Amino acid sequence: MTFFSGVWDVFWFCFWAFAYVAYLFVLVYIIIDVFRDHSLNGWLKAVWLLFLVFVPFLTALVYLIARGKGMAERAERRRPEIVEYSEQEVRSVSFASPSDEIAKAKALRDQGVISDGEYEALKRKALGEKF
Repeated sequence: MTFFSGVWDVFWFCFWAFAYVAYLFVLVYIIIDVFRDHSLNGWLKAVWLLFLVFVPFLTALVYLIARGKGMAERAERRRPEIVEYSEQEVRSVSFASPSDEIAKAKALRDQGVISDGEYEALKRKALGEKF
């Protein structure tokens, strides 16, 4: 007898594989949220993790029902910090200054490396204009 004896066996295998991976994602997200939550003390974090190890499915359901709203609020509060940091990081590494970038682009245009259209595009990019 083969492992997949029919089309439905393949379907069920794919379904259960998807469900298992989704379940693993939920467990990891719960563990991240437990450590991210500063309102829980160390003992409560340890209890949640202990239950996640020994009764994972039931604990995950209880955690999502009891603390799901708080999970969303903590994730929402963290997002602006990440976005602000990444925008600052991009600005710090992308251009030294707009005038330097325009001067470099002009030198490339004068050497014939780039065309006038490419020069204008680089100039708009350095000035932060939309295309």
